[in-house]
Amino acid sequence: MREDTRPSEVARKFLSVAAAAEVLGLSEMTLYRVIQANSFPAVRVGRRLFIPSQALDDMATAAIASGGVVDAAEWRPSQVAG
Repeated sequence: MREDTRPSEVARKFLSVAAAAEVLGLSEMTLYRVIQANSFPAVRVGRRLFIPSQALDDMATAAIASGGVVDAAEWRPSQVAG
């Protein structure tokens, strides 16, 4: 990262559970529960969990492309219309 680039200006590849929950309009606890149930994509680094921002973008794209509901528990990255 360049010195003159502030972190807020850099596209984040991963979101904290708190940030992803806010984007989705969920409580953190709800998001932790669906991650624990293997119903939502997450990356574990040590004891922390992070949500790939690309997964949120891809789910939104899949929902728009299908014109319907995308169930995060059944969604897989290969389902993105390309």
